[in-house]
Amino acid sequence: AFAANDNITPSQSIRDGETLVSVNGTFELGFFSPGTPAKRYLGIWYKRVSPRTVAWVANRETPLTDHSGWFNVTSKGIVLVDGRDRIFWSSNTSKTMKNPVVQLMDSGNLVLKDGNNNSLENLLWQSFDHPCDTLIPGMKLGRNFKTGMDRHLSSWKSIDDPAPGEFSLGIDSHGFPQLVLRKGSVLQYRAGSWNGLGFTGTPPLKENVRLCDYKFVINENEVYYECDAKGPVVSRLWVNQSGLILRSIWSSQQNVWFLAYYAPVDRCDLYSVCGANARCTTNSRCACLEGFVPKSPNNWSEGCVRERELKCRNGDEFPKYVKLKLPDTSSSWFNASMNLKECSELCSKNCSCTAYANSDVERGGSGCLLWFGDLMDMKEYNDGGQDLYIRIASKPGRSVTKKQVGIIIASVLLMAMFIVASLFFIWRKKLKKQGLTKMSHMKEDMELWEFDFASIAKATDNFASYNKLGEGGFGPVYKGTLVEGQEIAVKRLSKGSGQGMEEFKNEVTLIARLQHRNLVKLLGCCIQADESMLIYEYMPNKSLDFFIF
Repeated sequence: AFAANDNITPSQSIRDGETLVSVNGTFELGFFSPGTPAKRYLGIWYKRVSPRTVAWVANRETPLTDHSGWFNVTSKGIVLVDGRDRIFWSSNTSKTMKNPVVQLMDSGNLVLKDGNNNSLENLLWQSFDHPCDTLIPGMKLGRNFKTGMDRHLSSWKSIDDPAPGEFSLGIDSHGFPQLVLRKGSVLQYRAGSWNGLGFTGTPPLKENVRLCDYKFVINENEVYYECDAKGPVVSRLWVNQSGLILRSIWSSQQNVWFLAYYAPVDRCDLYSVCGANARCTTNSRCACLEGFVPKSPNNWSEGCVRERELKCRNGDEFPKYVKLKLPDTSSSWFNASMNLKECSELCSKNCSCTAYANSDVERGGSGCLLWFGDLMDMKEYNDGGQDLYIRIASKPGRSVTKKQVGIIIASVLLMAMFIVASLFFIWRKKLKKQGLTKMSHMKEDMELWEFDFASIAKATDNFASYNKLGEGGFGPVYKGTLVEGQEIAVKRLSKGSGQGMEEFKNEVTLIARLQHRNLVKLLGCCIQADESMLIYEYMPNKSLDFFIF
């Protein structure tokens, strides 16, 4: 037997064997037995799906023991009773209603309202606020901070027992909210935080299998995840009794549920299987992050520890990891209005900050996520995930700042200049020791040297008479020997010659220009105080007198 429509009032009831059907025939409400026929439950299932797929159960912990059950609506809400009027379940509504109505919506939501006003303000109770193991489009998963309501999924105890099982799926609202699967109170799997496109710990769905218009809302009143129906596709997300999260699509042509994806997929999905500061690689092996070493190579659950202590600010680096499931965000800090550069600067200035990333990757990325302390539960992907910047201590001799680079370059240049100056000084000193200085007023190609008086006096033994070769109108000529052994002829300007200093320099220049390979070579001159001398290459066998007297 069927009820006349999709709703009942106090004058009506639904007995075992009767059902309510939503307006377009998508969902049906009635009594059923998943296993033992003696146990009867009030539930909602897909009307056109066979075998029966249950989406919600009212009395999942208190089954009726026979077929005498019925449910109706009173001024105090919905009640489920047996043949002896014992209450097995109720909506537990506090407000008294004048015209209570229970209606099964085509979304699968069973609602209680006062009259036929469908506004949210008139909604006194709804099954969507009390999910079981299944999330269907339009249902929210999350927490209301004002009312304290926590909407989460809980698996069936077994395939034929809808009582709450070991596994629950919900939003962890601590830090930056994330989707987590627990076994009892133990964190089993972390789907991760929402990054604008999906959860960082789940592989991205291709566009042709995007089953919903996904929505993730965070504000001061609530945080929730919702999947709004996208077209006529019938889909559901559910947690089975083995702890698997499954998303399925119904094919009416083949009369079967197709599996779109499931999680956990492999050992890398198990929460923090590699311990702190480590990642599970694409080949399901554990590896420490850069700058970390295993705490115990034989026990990866102990994770990794820093190879070097952080130096803070300029002494640290932030290597970039790509296609990574972001670490556990339960102790993180976030700001939706910051960009990545501002996020980087903020983390760099805070010595306790161990990593940073964009909180949203849509449209080039936005928002800021900061981590403090150990980084937990990271996984590498071939496709999916996002970028993460992790703080490590610089390797010795590896990381230098721009300021340090400038100092190094300046130091090298100064050292090079010092070496060049030192070599030049040594060269000059050596020349002076020989009594030689290049004549600055002469052209470079003349190769004339200016000798100091002391070196010439030493070379000629202080112009000894036994070194005198002869004398002309210019003055006497002496033979001499320089320190390195070269023999020279010194033509000393007579003080009575009447030739001035400028005239002497001009003569030296003229002689230098007239030099020929068959003439005695002019090596240079000596101009010091009132002394003026020409220094020639010494020619033996008295051949000098022909050229210089």
